[in-house]
Amino acid sequence: MKGITSIARFLVGALFIFSGFVKANDPLGFSYKLHEYFEVFNMNWMAPLSLFLAIFICIFEIVVGFSLLLGTRLKLTLWMLSLMMLFFTFLTFYSAYYNKVTSCGCFGDAIPLTPWQSFIKDIVLSVLTLILIVGRSNINPLFGPGIGQFLLLVFTFASIVFPVYTYTHLPVIDFRPYKIGTNLYNASPEHVKVKFYYTYKNKASGKVEEFDHFPSDLSNWDYVSDRTEPLNNKVKPIEHFEMQSQNGDDHRDDFLTLKGYSFILVEYDLDRADRKVQGTISDFAQLCRKDSVSFVALSNSAFEKITAFKKEVDASYDFYLSPDDVPLKAMIRSNPGLVMLKDCVVTAMWPYREFPSYNDVKEKYFRQGDKIHN
Repeated sequence: MKGITSIARFLVGALFIFSGFVKANDPLGFSYKLHEYFEVFNMNWMAPLSLFLAIFICIFEIVVGFSLLLGTRLKLTLWMLSLMMLFFTFLTFYSAYYNKVTSCGCFGDAIPLTPWQSFIKDIVLSVLTLILIVGRSNINPLFGPGIGQFLLLVFTFASIVFPVYTYTHLPVIDFRPYKIGTNLYNASPEHVKVKFYYTYKNKASGKVEEFDHFPSDLSNWDYVSDRTEPLNNKVKPIEHFEMQSQNGDDHRDDFLTLKGYSFILVEYDLDRADRKVQGTISDFAQLCRKDSVSFVALSNSAFEKITAFKKEVDASYDFYLSPDDVPLKAMIRSNPGLVMLKDCVVTAMWPYREFPSYNDVKEKYFRQGDKIHN
């Protein structure tokens, strides 16, 4: 029993630390997921607490995981672990059974899980937690009380600082489809290179087979289905990314085929966009125009609101509409946030708290001989 308990202790502790870490790496993204849960369960009154709860859950998971590994405050740790597993197992089962939330967000964008996969994961964790409760007498602290308490305080402090830092800056490890190095044109669903697979049923034997090409004699086979797989599994397709003008035309491909450097300012919600940085943004856009470098803004707000906003902040750059706010929230975890492209490849990005000067960007990123004019 001692060996089984030790294995369960390590697995549960490590998984909770990992789960908390990947969410703490992107607390704003996790808050979007919590907001989705609140909408699904008709708890919109909880929506304003999404960010606070996202950071709190990250910290809680990491601290519980470390506490279990250290063997410190074991009784309280097992109680917290049990309550947490009871709640999350119910939540994931409900989401899976009623198909309420298509992705649980348990491991952020690092490891996307379907609701049923998440529920199975929670069942396994619940069983391991039960093993820990039954075998708690076999769980010994790794250190003495003084050292154990000190290490737990250090881990708690670090688990608080990390999500606060990533929220005020940007994720340290980027798992999003718009991360630096992504070719946005090639990642667009209609441009992703894929391999086709075809499933046919043999008329004579009834055997169902999958082919990566058409069968040599189609007359002997009945078509069942087909599917595709990206040739490059590292490319995550960017879904629902559009750049609509006021007349409804999509200019995404026009923008993504520009040569040289270009900038996208993401202000997905103009009501909540930071106003203090707007003067710096306007200066940046004007210097871009002087160098004939493309600078456009993307928002999910209606054009009537865009027009009023441009007048309010004296913005002379062009705005495009994204009918879906999800790709804008995924593009950069900041409102506003700046994304730099070179030949449609994401090269750098800045949150509004670190909005750069154009001259600094030009000096750091524009190499001599690069084409900067579009």
